[in-house]
Amino acid sequence: MSPPGKRGVDEIYLEFVVQGSFLKATAIDPKSGMEASVIGPSGAPRLALADAARRKLSSLLKKQRGQN
Repeated sequence: MSPPGKRGVDEIYLEFVVQGSFLKATAIDPKSGMEASVIGPSGAPRLALADAARRKLSSLLKKQRGQN
């Protein structure tokens, strides 16, 4: 069982940067330093871009560990 407040999910950092008419969402794994970014329109919901960045980071971390 996970400690209170952890829910069994590893910690990640999210960064949002507006670049002209685009919004870049980056998910960062603090343990490995690996980053995954997605870009969408600046009016896109941040939650949707954050979710896409998290999934991309998760996929990259699994590949790195050889878990495909």
